[in-house]
Amino acid sequence: MSLKTVCASTASFSATQLVFAAASVLLCSGCVPRSESDVVVYSALDEEFASPILAAFDRSTDNEIGVIGKFDIESTKTVGLANQLISEADAPRCDLFWNNEIMHTVRLQKLGILESHDWQVPATWPQDMIASDGTWCGFAARARVLLINTDLLPNIDDRPTRVNELADPKWAQKCAMARPLFGTTATHFAVLREIMGRDAALELLQQIHDNAVVLSGNKQVAQAVSSGKVAWGLTDTDDAIIEKDLGYPVEIIYPDQQPDQPGTLRIPNTLAVLKGSPHPIAAGKLADFLMTPEIEDRLAMGRSSQLPISKDSNFPPAVLPNEPVRWMRVDFEAAADDWDAWAKTLADLFAN
Repeated sequence: MSLKTVCASTASFSATQLVFAAASVLLCSGCVPRSESDVVVYSALDEEFASPILAAFDRSTDNEIGVIGKFDIESTKTVGLANQLISEADAPRCDLFWNNEIMHTVRLQKLGILESHDWQVPATWPQDMIASDGTWCGFAARARVLLINTDLLPNIDDRPTRVNELADPKWAQKCAMARPLFGTTATHFAVLREIMGRDAALELLQQIHDNAVVLSGNKQVAQAVSSGKVAWGLTDTDDAIIEKDLGYPVEIIYPDQQPDQPGTLRIPNTLAVLKGSPHPIAAGKLADFLMTPEIEDRLAMGRSSQLPISKDSNFPPAVLPNEPVRWMRVDFEAAADDWDAWAKTLADLFAN
């Protein structure tokens, strides 16, 4: 069997399409359908990064297990895939959810539609990278960093070092952040709400709304910095390293590194097996294949320069600084509490 991909918007993807895709794999391979002959993956990680890894799993099983991958093409794909999994909860089509962040994975956990799995990770795995009930596990993270335009801010002492400087009037309209309604920016401020308290987080967001340039996404923030439209911005390491690799005058700062500061937030990819999935054994085998230092190294070596969680990883990504990073201590499950009401509040605040 070979890797079969299904690329469609969430709205247009149907049960008929998935059945047809699965049937095509089986017919092309000449195999007789078996209960665990395929594993269906919904992936929010971009196809260019995830597809070669899923194909490697396909090859590693000596044609015993094929992979059907669905890669959404919408910009809000994480939300869309999560909502699709919720809509399919009574009759799951997906076996394994590969999310490129975490908050919506926790949302699915809290709705009770994920299955506990015996994750093959060391006992020293960070507690914030594995679910309290074993329903998801995090790996291969991105960090939330400040990207600085060095032409506009040549003096190191003049550069920002904290996330909350987005609200500082001295940077009015000279700094940028993505609208915190989707993806890692939404996750970031849900985490800050848990750390700071709801009122303090909302006050900070209001100040940022009034002070910073608010853009549609992290990529747009990174490009605004590299082009000199703003002096600096809050973005993700994968977007930041692209601008640096392209030769733009930018530097990456890991924020909030002082002892009295919260540290830099890292947001992992997550894997989760769906409760009642059609192929739970195959899903578990694929999950174990992905949750390894070797796969983290592949993601670290790729263009997105993802940050391995495993201490057995052998490839330090180019985006990491030379000095050790103080990571923020996070309770993602607590940060996801009351998500719908919090998301509505932010949507109202950032409506314009």
